[in-house]
Amino acid sequence: METENNIALTQDAQEVPAVESAPEQEEEQRADNRDEIFIKGLFEAVLFMSNEPLPVSFFVKKFSIDPTQARIMLDSLLDDYEERDGGIHMVEVSNGFQFVTRARYADQIRTALGFRKKDRLTKGMLETLSIIVYKQPITMAEIDELRGVSSRMMVAGLMKRNLVKPVGRKDMPGRPLLYGTTDEFLRYFGLNRISDLPKLSEIKEFTITGDGESV
Repeated sequence: METENNIALTQDAQEVPAVESAPEQEEEQRADNRDEIFIKGLFEAVLFMSNEPLPVSFFVKKFSIDPTQARIMLDSLLDDYEERDGGIHMVEVSNGFQFVTRARYADQIRTALGFRKKDRLTKGMLETLSIIVYKQPITMAEIDELRGVSSRMMVAGLMKRNLVKPVGRKDMPGRPLLYGTTDEFLRYFGLNRISDLPKLSEIKEFTITGDGESV
């Protein structure tokens, strides 16, 4: 009888799943939190040292981390710096992430450190760039046709600033060069990707009033 009771107790013990004690669960949670803090700090340090925007794929490849976790960490950093509202903030630009200074301090930084202000784009350059942005890839002849004047000097100036570049050749007699925008163009205008730009139809709706007059 005693043996049967012992067997029954043994079977009952096998059927009851092992439950982690509260201290063990808390220790595991603390370890997970430490890992997250370390990874977040690592991402922050790497971004601080980089002169170029770094995409999510960079962190996934270099640190063997899950893409979803990498994105969560980067988004968390974005929120941290946005809430802090200090002199430096983190932005998502040119398909990556980068630390930049706040625009409100630009003049003081240039004066203090002797940075030269960037030359502004001329009206002709902006007009040419707009055509390339919305029509790319596009040939020089097609740009000229849309503007009604020669755009060679404008395109040369935009290339010098690394805002546009040759992206191939058109399959037609003479195989003329095709032009498109660069990653520097995205950084220059604070864009993450070309699709962030408003559609031409939206621009037209904004610039034309109900009675057909430009505003």
